[in-house]
Amino acid sequence: MRALRRAVLTATLITLGVGVLPMPAHAGTGRGAAGQTLTVTPSAGVGRSGAKVTVAGSGYDVTKGIYVAFCVDNGAGVTPSPCGGGADTTGSTGASHWISSNPPSYGEGLAVPYGTGGSFRVSLTVATRIGDVDCTVRRCVVASRTDHTRTADRSQDVRVPITFAAGAAPARTTAAAPATSGVGGSTGRTTPPAAAPTGAVAAPTGAGPASAAVGPTGGVPTGADGGVDQAGRTDQADQAQVTRVSAASDTGRWWLAALVVPLLGVALLAGLRRRRRRRATS
Repeated sequence: MRALRRAVLTATLITLGVGVLPMPAHAGTGRGAAGQTLTVTPSAGVGRSGAKVTVAGSGYDVTKGIYVAFCVDNGAGVTPSPCGGGADTTGSTGASHWISSNPPSYGEGLAVPYGTGGSFRVSLTVATRIGDVDCTVRRCVVASRTDHTRTADRSQDVRVPITFAAGAAPARTTAAAPATSGVGGSTGRTTPPAAAPTGAVAAPTGAGPASAAVGPTGGVPTGADGGVDQAGRTDQADQAQVTRVSAASDTGRWWLAALVVPLLGVALLAGLRRRRRRRATS
């Protein structure tokens, strides 16, 4: 009986532990043509204003400096641009970071050097807008790209798409129907005006049609490059693969539950066998 009680207590504690474990964040992973790996956590359901994401990279060419930034995705082979924060070589805005192990002389102390195996780990601040671009409508990504010393080199391009949490639904308002006033100020049917006497010339009552001027519609700028690529080139020789997103969900708890059930069954069988042996020897 003691073994059975211990098994039940152990299974109960494990089940409670599963219930209180924090949910895993949605992580997105992208891979480059040369085997680089870029992981962003979280990449889905991100807060809509000033949210921070963690960006980790590995397998990058340490001889080439890169920028890591939140940018508008223009498709494979095209420089991701514009980017939030612009060419922030100091990383002070949190919208982009400069990673380089051999920067120019003016970049010494500003650029963050690579770690072992071409790795790095930084934090980025992202929001739903990059300039005039709405990232809930356009595809925006956390991207790595060569720095301003190699603007035409697309070998370090890796992208991870970012999606934001749903916004609050606007409140519905119901407009009250205008009431018509009759004679004496009471609400009711409007009394029609008396007919003009025969032969009289009726005075005009309606004003002429007013002309409405339609203002120009502002579009999304496509030529300006507010990103880290100061040259704004769009080399078509991009070999970076399309980013893949791996999002963990609530189903991540089931594997723990799958471990609990077999353990509970084994413990119960062990308890029953001990109980039978005790009865047989008694």
